Parts: sequence; structure tokens; C-alpha cells
Amino acid sequence: MGWMQKLYDTYEHCAGKEPPGSERLLPVSHTAQQAHLEITLDATGQFRYARIVQKEETVIPATEDSAVRVGTQPPPHPLCDKVQYCAADYKEVFGGEKPSFFKVYEELLSNWCGSKYSHPKARAVLAYVRRGNVVNDLVREGLLHIDGDRRLITEWKDGEPIPDIFRLITPNPKDGKRDQGNAFIRWNVIEEGNPCMAVWEDHTLQDAWINYDSSMGGNRDICMVTGTQQFISGKHPKRIRHAGDGAKLISANDNSGYTFRGRFTDDTGWQACGVSKVVSQKAHSALRWLIKRQAFINNEQVIVAWAVSGQDIPDPFENTLSLFINIEDQVSQKECESFPVDTGQAFSLRLKKVLAGYRSRLEDSDGIVVMGLDSATPGRMAITFYRELHVSDFLERVQTWHERYAWYQYSSKGESYVGTPSPRDIVEAAYGSRIDEKLRKATIERLLPCIIDQYPAPQDFVASTIRRACNRQGFSSAIEWEKTLGIACALHKGLFNENHYKMTLETNRSTPDYLYGRLLAIAESIEEYALRMSGEKRETTAARYMQRFADRPFTTWKSIELALSPYKTRLHASEKTLGFLKKRQSLIDEVMCSFTEGGFSRENDRPLSGEFLLGYHCQRNAFRHLKGPDAPGDLDVSSDTDTDN
Repeated sequence: MGWMQKLYDTYEHCAGKEPPGSERLLPVSHTAQQAHLEITLDATGQFRYARIVQKEETVIPATEDSAVRVGTQPPPHPLCDKVQYCAADYKEVFGGEKPSFFKVYEELLSNWCGSKYSHPKARAVLAYVRRGNVVNDLVREGLLHIDGDRRLITEWKDGEPIPDIFRLITPNPKDGKRDQGNAFIRWNVIEEGNPCMAVWEDHTLQDAWINYDSSMGGNRDICMVTGTQQFISGKHPKRIRHAGDGAKLISANDNSGYTFRGRFTDDTGWQACGVSKVVSQKAHSALRWLIKRQAFINNEQVIVAWAVSGQDIPDPFENTLSLFINIEDQVSQKECESFPVDTGQAFSLRLKKVLAGYRSRLEDSDGIVVMGLDSATPGRMAITFYRELHVSDFLERVQTWHERYAWYQYSSKGESYVGTPSPRDIVEAAYGSRIDEKLRKATIERLLPCIIDQYPAPQDFVASTIRRACNRQGFSSAIEWEKTLGIACALHKGLFNENHYKMTLETNRSTPDYLYGRLLAIAESIEEYALRMSGEKRETTAARYMQRFADRPFTTWKSIELALSPYKTRLHASEKTLGFLKKRQSLIDEVMCSFTEGGFSRENDRPLSGEFLLGYHCQRNAFRHLKGPDAPGDLDVSSDTDTDN
């Protein structure tokens, strides 16, 4: 139960001290629901007015049963609930199609109001609902709608403006009808001397319900988290990842005893996992709060990292640019957009500066937890990844991840930066944006140990990313290809970290793959320059042959070099471009001479590794004029012809 202990401790640290702009942690014995209607009463329970609310999430009192209610006869919430619960006139007077649960709702609210933990707002609501005019008042206000027989309608006539309530209520998946009995009501109560009208914001009302709910007792046993005798929870919360989430992390056995047959003697689940009501509600509330605030979410897959103390930590699932921009008072966004072209030392220093800001606010005794959740069925959720780390270990691993896989990157918006791409971008670079969801989830799960446990990146999807980057013709836009190219270079550099690749051109590196990459970039620059001088806009031969070049570099280079002949002739005819051509030709000769014996030969005409992309990318960067954050901009003709490379 380590994960629950950590979540419970997080709740205890953060409750009442939530960061500015963050939602409050849910109080115990409360849940969150989306409200559709808001009714305002006076202190005696007299109706004042009502209005539509746009599915606003509202914190309401709840019992252990109502917080997880399902089935044909779901138990009521004690104060705020649907029309079919709160309105005595829903079915008998206005012919609601769903069953009415007013009696059980009124009984629960009456018991609370009759106890020593009663509250004036709850008594006002009880007095109002007992009059049996809830639906009648809402119809009179024009918020609910009836037909000529004074029956609540479930469908709206075509051609007429759709009322707000029909837009807000979820239709029945079977017949598409919208039952107005599903509209959820919350209350305002005007009290003299109390400026807070909203029942969901009144802390005195919340405390009154918490005290009443805890006084109801239950089964006592040892709580596995606190180690003390407490009232044990039989039903644990749901709605963990989002409002419609029905999956649970902890669920008891079924009534037949099938699930855990032969292991336990009852279906409560206490023998397997005895956790108190308070601990379970606080732990699940903390997890829900963390997911909404800072989780990596991929449909039903959720990964969240947090400090038990509640302090901010670097998000291990963001790219480096986001990591730099999100840190306050350490590095400005303007700094992040002015990376110099060097061997990565400036980038490393900036990364250390950012992480030092976190270290100054976190103590090493503060635990860091990384937790992954996913569900295979609508009702069951599993913990797919779990790690507990010291602060120093966590920050060291984040730093290693961002340094090891750092390269020149493009974002989808065309922004450029030096750093490590996000796991989401890595997955799409490896398998494309239309990747199957199961494969996306599985790949992200495989990336997690690379970030948190410092495992090397899996070779299969590093190879897949490199293959896609080589297939330049398969991309719909240049930005998409540039993004994939940067990610492929980052993954190859990180996977073969022992080769100590630099982010600048290494003229002394003589491996055949690196040199072939340089040759391809030089050929591309010659043709690109000639096309630009003549005003032509089309892809170069090097770009079109890139996939073939990666498979058979020696043979394909001859084709690329022959295709350059007319462009060389065009550049040779003008004194303005002759200097450029001579420098490029000299550079080709220099690279050719760098091949070791047998490196450039028909016998060695084998597929290239991802290293050729590094040589290609670095040579391109050496040709380009820097505009902004250490990334290639447009080719600057004047500087390219006047400056030696």
C-alpha cells in the first residue's frame, strides 16, 4: 500500500495550501459533479429564482455509497442531486419517464437535518423540497419544458431553437432521448449574516456533513496505511481520471466469490486490503487532484509525477523547451530563444541552472513519486508503473535524460530549440501521427524506464524513427520532416552515447556513415543554391534520393553527383557564384579524402546507420545562417559565398 500512503501524505501536506490558481482538494465525504441547474432559496426554504449553469463542476456532500453509485436504484446524495431525486412532483405530476427516488433522498436529508450536525442551508433545502414544487418552479422559470399534457418532454421539435437544458443533458445512447430528470441541481441559500450563498462553497456546511457522516459508524478494523483501528472502507471512489471515469483502483470481490475464489471468506475485500474511509477518500482525492493539475494524459493512460510535499517538480514528460519556459525566476523565455551554436555546453549549463532552481526549493527528504495508470475495462484500473525516488535521484535522472538525448529540435508550430523531445513527439516520430492507440500506450510505457530508470531507448523504435526520417517523400510538410529528423538524431545520439557525438560539425570524425551524411548535405546545398538563384522551387535530387541513399550510399552517390552536373555548370557561368561552387567542391574533396581505406567502395555499399543523419544534420547547420534558437533558418546566400566554412 505504498502508493496509497504517499497519496495520503500528499493530501495531508497540500490540503488548504493548494498553489494559487489550483483547485481545492476535495474534502472527505464529498464528491464532484457537473451541475446543470442552480436554484436559489431564502433561509426559510422559499423559492427565489433559478438559472441554467453550463456543466459547472460542483463539490457536493456524498455518502460512501452515493459517491460510487451505479445500477437501477442508485443511492441519493444528501443535498445536491438530479431532478428525479430532489423533485417530488417529477413523476407523479409531470410524468417523468425515469423512476423517482425522492423518498430515499428526503429521508437521508431529513436524518441529517434532525441530527446535532444540522446546518441552516440544509434545513432550508429540506423545507423547500418537501413542498413538492421543484419541477413546477423550474417549468415556470422556463428551464424545464413540458408538452400540452404537462408531461416532461424527452425530444425537441426540429426547426426550433434548442433550449439550453437539452444541449447540456447527455442523450440516451439507445434511443437518443434526453430525460430532463437527469438535470443535476445545486442550491444557493440566502442567509442573513452569511455572505456565502453557494452550498458548495460554504465550509461550515461541508464540516457539518463530514461530522455527520463520520458519526454514522461502520465496521472497524486495522487500516493498512495508518496502522490504527478505524472505520474501514467497503467502497472506494471512482472518477479518478475524469468526471466520466467508472474504473476503480481498489474494488471488492463479487457476490459469487468467483474473483478471489478460495482466498477470502467474504466479498468486502477487507481481508485483502483494509483501508479506512478517510484514508481512501483522501488518497483518491489527492490522485484526482494531481492528475487534473499535472499529469501526462493519453486517453485512458495517465502518468503523473509529484513531490509528496506538494512542491513543484520538473515535468519528466515535457520537452526541454517547456521545461525551461515553465521555471519561474530562473530563466526567461527570451533566454530560451537564444541558444548559441556550440557543442552543447551552453545548453547543459542552462539545464543545470533550471534544475538548481528546483533543488533550492526541494529537500532531499521530500519523496518523488512517478505513477502510471491504465484500464483495460471500464470498471477496473491498474497501476502500470510505479517508482519512489529521492529528490536528488529524480533530478539527476531528469538531467541525464535531457542531456543524453539533446539535439536541435523543431516543434509542430515551427519553433526550434536545443533539447530533448517529449515522449509524445518521440512516439509520433517513430510510428506516425495516426498510430494505433494500443501501440501508442505500449510505446509510452516502454519510454518511461528510459526517463526514470535511465534505460537506453529501445532499439526497434529508434530504428523506426530513423527509417521514417530517411523517407523524406512520405511527409506532408517540411516542418513535419524537420521535426522527425531532429528526433531521429536525438535518439541515435542518446542510444550510442559512448560515441560522444557533438551537436556541431565534427570535421575530424571519419566514420563512413557520418561522412556519407556530410556528402548528402553538400550535394543538397549546391543544387538548392542553384535552384534559388534561378527562382525555381522544387525538391533537390538529394532530397528525393535520401531513402535510396540510406540503403545503398555508394551506388546512389554516383547518381546524385551526376545529377549535379547541370547545376555546377550554371554556377560556374557566373563570377558571383563561382566562389561558392569552388568552396563546395573543395569540401566534397575534403570529405572524400577523410574516408578510410575501403570505406567508400562498392564492397562497402551497405545500409547506413542513424549516424549518417547526424553528419547530414550537422553539415546542413554549418551551411545555414542562424536565426533564433540555435536552429537552421533560410540559407543566407551572401554570407555563404563570402565566408569560409
